[in-house]
Amino acid sequence: MQGKQLKKSSGRLFGMMSGWDIAFHITNYTLIALFTFVCLFPFLNAVANAFSSNEAIQMGKVVLWPVGFQWDAAIAVINDAAIIRSLWVTVYITVVGTALNMLFTIMTAYPLSRTDLWGRKYFMNFMIITMLFSGGMVPGYLLVRELGLINSLWALMLPGLISAFNVIIMKTFFQNIPSELRDAAIIDGCGNTRYVLKIALPLSTASLATLSLFYAVGHWNTYMSAILYLNDPALYTLQVKLRNILLLSQMDTSLETMQFTHKLNVVEESLKSAVIVFATLPILLVYPFLQRYFVKGALLGSVKG
Repeated sequence: MQGKQLKKSSGRLFGMMSGWDIAFHITNYTLIALFTFVCLFPFLNAVANAFSSNEAIQMGKVVLWPVGFQWDAAIAVINDAAIIRSLWVTVYITVVGTALNMLFTIMTAYPLSRTDLWGRKYFMNFMIITMLFSGGMVPGYLLVRELGLINSLWALMLPGLISAFNVIIMKTFFQNIPSELRDAAIIDGCGNTRYVLKIALPLSTASLATLSLFYAVGHWNTYMSAILYLNDPALYTLQVKLRNILLLSQMDTSLETMQFTHKLNVVEESLKSAVIVFATLPILLVYPFLQRYFVKGALLGSVKG
């Protein structure tokens, strides 16, 4: 019944449109479909290569779906100790780094949202300057070295502990909370800390989920910082390990040894694609659970400055 009503309303809508409007909508949908396909094609091709037979890959038959389905490349990736270790390193950085990011972002955003904070505008101007200018790679490396963070996972989390952009979004959301709530909380004997924990944060679920996703994706994709600050292969993140496999074709065990040990028959292209899927899939699985908060949180934090 609802489908019939939707179809009738759609027919009325298109009936009210002129020929130019219909052509405009068709063109828009076509361009969006093409753009979506262009964005998805590399990942779909990687998935297809990861689960296709060697013969199909070598003959160039694999495009969007597996040809001659096999699990050997996935088994080879799972059985490589270095990849699993780098996965846990990346998970640790993502979880701990995101928690620290959110903690310090909230601690910075709430005071800046208070109009009675002395020097509030000056602090905001200093933060905005960091969005426009940066010290550069070499000064950043020298600073991390002087702090004794070289070859430490803290070097991947502390330098980017606070994002000025995310602080502005969180600050604006705190400002949008009705001031009457805080006044009522103060009358009931609620202090600033309790107000933030019991009232402000529960009302900020959308913004918290959005900023957590921003921070988590940044930590998951940590690459350049790991290249600069880490020398121990045991501390390499998943993205660095992926880079070594893609560019240098290096693993803890060579491809030939892996084939002999696990009785696998894997070509290099299939192995590379399997690692790409392995590195991308976890963050893709997290995104759908936060998607409903994503747009809402970003918009709520950008209504007013």
